Amino acid sequence: MSDDQSSQSSPATTPSSARPFMPLPLDFNSSPDRKKPSKKLSFLGCPSGQAPMIPDRTRERIRMQAAAGKLQIAPNQTYDFTSDDLIDEGEIGRGAFGAVNRMKFTHTGTVMAVKRIRSTVDEKEQKQLLMDLEVVMKSNDCNTIVTFYGALFKEGDCWICMELMDTSLDKFYKFICECQHSRIPEPILAQITFATVRALNYLKEELKIIHRDVKPSNILLKRNGDIKLCDFGISGQLVDSIARTKDAGCRPYMAPERIDPQRAKGYDVRSDVWSLGITLMEVATGKFPYPKWGSVFEQLSQVVEGDPPRLSTTYNGMEFSIDFVNFVNTCLIKDERDRPKYGKLLQHAFIQLAEKSDTDVAAYVSEVLESMANNGITQFTTNLPAEGWNESFN
Repeated sequence: MSDDQSSQSSPATTPSSARPFMPLPLDFNSSPDRKKPSKKLSFLGCPSGQAPMIPDRTRERIRMQAAAGKLQIAPNQTYDFTSDDLIDEGEIGRGAFGAVNRMKFTHTGTVMAVKRIRSTVDEKEQKQLLMDLEVVMKSNDCNTIVTFYGALFKEGDCWICMELMDTSLDKFYKFICECQHSRIPEPILAQITFATVRALNYLKEELKIIHRDVKPSNILLKRNGDIKLCDFGISGQLVDSIARTKDAGCRPYMAPERIDPQRAKGYDVRSDVWSLGITLMEVATGKFPYPKWGSVFEQLSQVVEGDPPRLSTTYNGMEFSIDFVNFVNTCLIKDERDRPKYGKLLQHAFIQLAEKSDTDVAAYVSEVLESMANNGITQFTTNLPAEGWNESFN
């Protein structure tokens, strides 16, 4: 994951109609009539300043329940657990809102990535979040989303337990660009795009979730060729809560409609489509498409008032196919009303070609991971926090 996630790379995030949530793997080859989640996810906490008074006895019971969670290692393996059941094996990522550690569950020996995010939600909201997380755990059926095992609250932090991957896309592409002085081949970019759009579409169609934090550090890679999306749901809600309380400022991948105070109260999956476009342009070219912002006002001026980034078939000496260029620029249509949703993106020629391709992702990822290891870059190499996204290129 990354700046806010890990990935074993670096650490871990809707409109009022659909609040985000947390990872779960899915399988798009599964039966179309498979059972869907038994209830719609809801993350509606009491509005600030309107929460009802909670009796001390009830408050203590909620605190005790939040300190223990459910951990689902496999469909028929569910355990009650607390932080005492996890052995810390070292930090593998750090971001603006927390850290990700490699941990082992003592009862089964399962090694996982545990993201610890500082939380500002109250105890009643903690209980609701954990209840909804148990529903999400039962829906782990998408093979392009990181498996979510469970979560708990400890001393004001939320611990989110998930599948351990080998690296994150941000760490991966930076090594290729900065150390190997190369670029990710377009057929690999196509597979990354295909997997990410599938995951985002599943979240929306099956779980009614908007990710809200699409970026390279939240796209993870595994040696076997798996490409998976992580860090949505509870993670996003907690991060957004912290951002509000501490005025965190710039969020580099945020769509214009989410930055503009006149429109920020209403947005949908197309805001994630914008973030995907920024992500793809960054990992394809090796550089974030905007210059570093000194303030939220500069971001507002460039992203909301300026022209959107545009990729071209010949860009800074690099060559890209017309299909890839068209896909990226389609994602970066400034007016969200004209920006496509996932259904249309899945019909795009770039995605259609990727779906039919037999690109050996595992061979490419394994080769790069081996080179990273030879250069001393491992899961235990901490990345820059989110605020340092542009400095790594200077």
